[in-house]
Parts: sequence; C-alpha cells; structure tokens
Amino acid sequence: MTTVEDQIAELHRGAQEVLVTAELVKKLQRGKPLRVKAGFDPTAPDLHLGHTVLLNKMRQFQQFGHEVIFLIGDFTGLIGDPSGRNATRPALTPEEVQANARTYQSQVFKILDPERTRVDFNSRWFGSMPAARLIEIAGRHTVARMLERDDFSKRYADGRPIAIHEFLYPLVQGYDSVALQADVELGGTDQKFNLLVGRQLQESYGQEAQVVITVPLLEGLDGVNKMSKSLGNYVGIAEAPEMMFGKLMSISDELMWRYFELLSFRPLADVAQLKRAAMEGRNPRDIKFELGQELVARFHDAAAAERAQRDFISRVSEKTVPTDLPPKVIQVDAGGMKVANVLKEAGLAASTSEAGRKIEEGAVKIDGTRVCDRGLTFTAGADHVFQVGSRRFARLKFEPKT
Repeated sequence: MTTVEDQIAELHRGAQEVLVTAELVKKLQRGKPLRVKAGFDPTAPDLHLGHTVLLNKMRQFQQFGHEVIFLIGDFTGLIGDPSGRNATRPALTPEEVQANARTYQSQVFKILDPERTRVDFNSRWFGSMPAARLIEIAGRHTVARMLERDDFSKRYADGRPIAIHEFLYPLVQGYDSVALQADVELGGTDQKFNLLVGRQLQESYGQEAQVVITVPLLEGLDGVNKMSKSLGNYVGIAEAPEMMFGKLMSISDELMWRYFELLSFRPLADVAQLKRAAMEGRNPRDIKFELGQELVARFHDAAAAERAQRDFISRVSEKTVPTDLPPKVIQVDAGGMKVANVLKEAGLAASTSEAGRKIEEGAVKIDGTRVCDRGLTFTAGADHVFQVGSRRFARLKFEPKT
C-alpha cells in the first residue's frame, strides 16, 4: 500500500497550490478513500493536452485508491463561467450542453479508468431545486467577497456590466462540493476563487472543508501563451498520430521538460535521469522522441506511435510527403470552398485568418506545390494532399454537401 508520504509527494507533482497540505495529510491518515471532485463545464468538447493536466491529477488519485468524480456542469454550463472574462459569457442552450457532455465522456476515458470513475451531473440537484433554496445558498455569501475576484473587481472599477447570474456561478460551483461532500476539489489556477467558495460553503453547512488543489495552465506549442485552440498552439487528443507527434516535436527543448512534468506518467526519477542525460550530451531530439512516443501511444496505441515517429523522421530528414494518409472528407456546396476555409475545416489552421497568414508566409502546399492564391477554390470531386509547414499533412477528398 502506498504511504501517505508517497501520495503527498506524487500529488504535489505539477500542482500549483495545495490548500492546505496539512489538511490533506490529515485526511489521508484516516486510511479511507477520499472523494475527489473535478468539475467540467461542457463548453468546448474538443479536448487538448492542456485539459489533460487536470485529468492526470485525477488519475493519480485513482491509482491511490480514491474515488474520483468527473462532474459535468450541465447546470452551470447554462450560466456560463465568468472566470477570466472581461465581459459576460454567452450561455449555452440545453441542447448544446448535452451534446458537448456526451463528447467529453467519450474522450476523458483515454486517461481515466472508466471502472473507477463516477460521472455525475450537477443538474441532478440543481435541476429541481426550488428558488427559495437557491436564495438561501446566496445568503451564505457576500457581494464584498465576490468583488475580491480579480475579474469582477476590474469590471466593476471600469464600469463594465456584471450580470447578477454571474455572481451565482461561484456559488453554484461551490455548492456542488456541498452536495457531493467532497474531500478534495481539483481545478486550474483560474478556478481558485470558485474552489475556495466551495470550502467556505462546506464550512457554512457544517461539513469539513475540502482541500483545494490547483494545477497550472499548460503553455502551448509557442511556449508563451496557454494552450488554446483559438490561438492554434494546441495538440488535440483526438488528432491523427502523425500530426500529434509532429506538433510535439516542434516544441522547444526547454518547454519539453515542462511537458514531461505535467503530461508524462513517467516517475520523476526517470525524468531527472533524462535531464542528466541531456546535460551529458544526449541529443534533446531523441529525448523528445520519448515524450512523443508516450503521448501518442496513450491516445492511440504503441504501433501508431512508432509509425508517427518513422513518418516524422522521413518527412524531416528525407523531406518526403507521407503516402499512407487516410482520406478525410470535406463536404462542399455547389460554389466550392476557398483554400483558407478548407484549411480551417481540415484542422490544419485554427481559423481562416491563420490560414491566410500561412499562405502569405509560403507555408501551404498542395500536392507538393506552394500555394500563393488565397482565392483558390475546391469543388466536389477534388482529392489532394495538403501540407502546412514541414510537419502537418492531410489528404482531403471533396464531396458534395448532402
């Protein structure tokens, strides 16, 4: 059985803060499985490696025998999380929430053990809660405390509107911990205020306060901004093995160690050994190969990881275009689709504006020929290999929209 000391050491790995470590030690010393909660609002169903930092921490708790609750905020998703926002976030429709929730569930079990994961929805207790009860919960918090939040205080000082329902969001998220009697809650650093509201509400309802563990926001491929699909600096966990591997090989040697810390399942002693090997002259590219192999195998399989590495070496060393790309169908109407829209639709660019920049930079090729015309249009029946940069390829077949 893993000792409390070993659990504490591993749970601190990659964590930004543990509030409070002494309380976590006390809970672990009781020898009973802890109830560990992490909430996910189903607002962006395509998960990338930045999302998996939190999932990895949940997996650690599972391995130590604790109960993990993957809480889908289908009720809070109707409000819209204001964290980090300088304006009111548009609320999702119930249909959008449910569709995104189903997509989340199909992806998270690439990391979590489905047999040891409890999936719950906070509409289970909020969906039928009378208004009087919600008002009673609101009476346990103050406007002054709400305005301690950095984003709220800035908007208030600048005279930008704060909708009343945005004040409800931290309360609703915090009450989730009361409803589940959580021992530990996990979240990103941007969720710290909301997680601490959970502690305060639990104490208000006579429960023992949960321990809060925050995890950092993973830097994207650029090494500067947090990983984000809108910024185009992301690695999607559902991406093709070759694309995933190529993107990971594009990160800097310095950022590689950050990825090992937050994304790898290798023991820290193994990572330290890799660092020593790099200092002693081992090629960082070969160490990065190990990171790429591990992550691609996790979200696909070992054979796919091997193929992705061979494909990368072939493309980079021999400047060849892969010949075994599976075709991806792009549906177009009678007028066809312009190249920038094609790149966005195929996932080769995060937006049409990014696609336009790539074309202007000369980074886009079709069947090996550089593209210069942004007005280039593709109609049904076309079948080409598209390339963006030196590592991103896709074979696209165009069919009429049905």
